[in-house]
Amino acid sequence: MENPGFEMNEEIIQSSSNMKERTKQEVPERKSHWSLMNIFLVCLLACVISTIIGVLIISLVYINNIGFTTELNIQKHEITSPKTPIRMSDKKRVDVKFQFLNHLGKSKVFQFPGGDIQWARFRYDVNDYPSDEEMEFGTSINNQRSKMTFGTLRIKSKGLRAPHWHFNANEHGFLLKGSAWIGVVDAGGSIVTTYNVTAGQVIFFPKNTLHWVKNVGEDDCLFLLFFTTHEELQTLDVDDVFFSTPEDIAARSLKPQGGVNFIRTFKKQTEDQAINLPPNLVELIQNASYVQSPDKLVWRYFYNLKASTEFKLPGGVIQWARFRKNGAGLNDNEKIFSDSLQMHENALTLGTIRIYSNGLRQPHFHFNANEMGYVISGCGKVGIIVSSKITTDFDIGVGDVVFFPIGTQHYIKSTCDEDLLLILAFSTGNQLQTLDMDDYFHATADHILAQLFFKKQEEFKKIPRFSEDQAINLPSQLKLIAKNN
Repeated sequence: MENPGFEMNEEIIQSSSNMKERTKQEVPERKSHWSLMNIFLVCLLACVISTIIGVLIISLVYINNIGFTTELNIQKHEITSPKTPIRMSDKKRVDVKFQFLNHLGKSKVFQFPGGDIQWARFRYDVNDYPSDEEMEFGTSINNQRSKMTFGTLRIKSKGLRAPHWHFNANEHGFLLKGSAWIGVVDAGGSIVTTYNVTAGQVIFFPKNTLHWVKNVGEDDCLFLLFFTTHEELQTLDVDDVFFSTPEDIAARSLKPQGGVNFIRTFKKQTEDQAINLPPNLVELIQNASYVQSPDKLVWRYFYNLKASTEFKLPGGVIQWARFRKNGAGLNDNEKIFSDSLQMHENALTLGTIRIYSNGLRQPHFHFNANEMGYVISGCGKVGIIVSSKITTDFDIGVGDVVFFPIGTQHYIKSTCDEDLLLILAFSTGNQLQTLDMDDYFHATADHILAQLFFKKQEEFKKIPRFSEDQAINLPSQLKLIAKNN
C-alpha cells in the first residue's frame, strides 16, 4: 500500500536538495560579484584619501611659503620704512628728549681732503646711525614729515665744495665763520651768479640748481646748513657724474680738442672729492678771480642777515631772513630775496635769536611750520609739550640741534652768564604764524578761564598786559627782589 505522505516527503526532500544544489551553483557567482565591488570601493577610497592628503600637503607648503614671504616682507618693511626702524639695541629705552635733541658735536665726522661734514638727519639703513639717540632723532624728524635736515660744512682754506645739486631739497645756509665765494648756475647755463659771503650772511640754493662753495679766506669757513627734506638727501657732484658718463658720450657733448683721447686724460681720484683740496693746487691754477655779480642776481640766492633789522625785545633780539608779503619792512635788495623764497616750493624761513642771560623765549607754538635750531653759543634749557602725556625738558649747549614739530608748545631759556645764540629754521616760505602763551591767555575771555581752571574770574586780572612784546622776556623786578631776599 502506497503511502502518499511518504511520497510527498520525498518530493519535498528532493525539492530541497535541488534548491541546495542551485544555491551551491549561485554562491560562487555572488562571491565573485561582491569581490569586484569591494575592490572597486577600496580603490575609490584610496584615491579619495590620496587626493585629500595631497591637497593638505600642497596647502601646508603654500601657507608656509606665504608665511615666509610675509616675514621677509615685514623684515624688509622694518628696515626700509621711515616710520618703523629697528632699534640698534633693545638693552635700554631711549629718553623721549632725543626725539627733539641731537648732540651733533658727538656725531660721526665725514672727512674729505678739503674739509668735513656732520649730519643730524634721517637714514633708511639703521646701521648708518652711530647711536640709538641719533636714530631716535632721525626717526622723529621723518615721522613728523618735517621737511628738514641739518648739517655742518667745514671747508679748509682754499678748499672747494665741489659743484653739485640736490634732487630733493632746497638748501639754506648760514656762514658762521670765514669767507667764501659762491657760484650758482641757472637753467640753460646762460646766467651764472657769483658772489662773496662772509660770517653772519645767508645763502640759498633752490632744488636742482647747480652750485659750488669755495673758501677764499686764510681760515676754515663753517656753514650751518638746512635742507628741505626729511628723507635721505639726494645729491650729485659734477665729478661723479663726469666719470659715470661713457667716454664717447662725454667727448661728443663737450667736443674737446683731441676728442675722446682728451676725455681719457681725466683720472678719477681714489678719495671722495665732495670737499676738494688738491695738494698741488698752486701748480693747477694760474689765475683765479672771484667776480661779484649784480645785486639783482645775487640777492636771489643771498641775504645779509647780520645787517638786517633787529627786532629788540626785553629779553633778547631776533633777526630774520624771510618772506614778507608785499615786501613790508624790507629794502629793495631784501625784497628780491623775499620774492625768491616765494617762487620756490618748500623754502625755509631763517632767523637768529639771541636770548640774554636768564632771558626766556616764552612758551609758544607755530601754526604753519616745524622748527629746527642749532646752538651757536651759550647754554640753556628747552621744554616741549607734545600732549598731556608727552612732555620733556632738557639742557642744551654749543653744537646741539633742537627740533620742535608743528603745533607743539615749546620754550627756550638762557641759563648761562653769556647770551644764548641760535640759528633757527622754519619749514615755511610764507610768513611764519606763531602764538605765544601770554597772547592766548589775554585773548581768552576771563570767565572761560575761570571755568576751565576752577578759579574766580577776578583772579585773572592779576595777569598783566604789557605795551612791549614779551616774546623774549626777563624776570620781573618783583621776582628778582623776591629771589634776592
